[in-house]
Amino acid sequence: MTTARCFALVPAAGVGARSGADRPKQYVPLAGRPMIAHTLAALAAVPELMATLVVLSPTDDLFESCVPGFAGWVARCGGDSRAASVAAGLAELQRRGAALEDWVLVHDAARCLLRPAWVQALIAACVSDPVGGLLAQPVADTLKQSRDGRVATTLDRSDKWAAQTPQMFRLGLLQQALQQARAVTDEASAVEAMGHAPLLVRASAENFKVTWPEDFALAERLLAAPYQVGPSSR
Repeated sequence: MTTARCFALVPAAGVGARSGADRPKQYVPLAGRPMIAHTLAALAAVPELMATLVVLSPTDDLFESCVPGFAGWVARCGGDSRAASVAAGLAELQRRGAALEDWVLVHDAARCLLRPAWVQALIAACVSDPVGGLLAQPVADTLKQSRDGRVATTLDRSDKWAAQTPQMFRLGLLQQALQQARAVTDEASAVEAMGHAPLLVRASAENFKVTWPEDFALAERLLAAPYQVGPSSR
């Protein structure tokens, strides 16, 4: 019986319109390196991963200069949505020898504070699970539902989690889920729509997605913190 392998897939075909940056946000410099370089360095330090595939826009002309010497795989097959880019990446992984039963860990390029230990914890928790799962964090803030810019109601937060990435599912299951899904914002949502219940694996609030202009300064400070120095701490 063949043992299932683990691959990372990083969709990076977006333009980062909400960031206010003058370039796709994955290439904005943070602590001396482009954001995506930090992300890929963390994944490269996870020995359980067979390879990492980065999915770029067909018109991307920055990656090689921003991440020189990248030892993983690159495919310029990104689509006009996250789901389309991930689906194209799954097909590319198959072309490169990945099997339907292999695990794929989809990770946001903009979650550049990722630590290898968090990825390893996800793999350890999910590798024997029938569905797979995702890194996430219980919601600590009081949640308000709005209507016309005002509070409509306060939501119960006791069972609410904020989804993060990586999100880890078998290639075949995720491929099928994305083919059937409509307007999903993450892979877990597509898998849920098929009736499955992905496993929640608790991670840190530092694994946030750099999205808004103010997020860049916060990420820069955290990347420059002492615990981020050296491959053993990333």
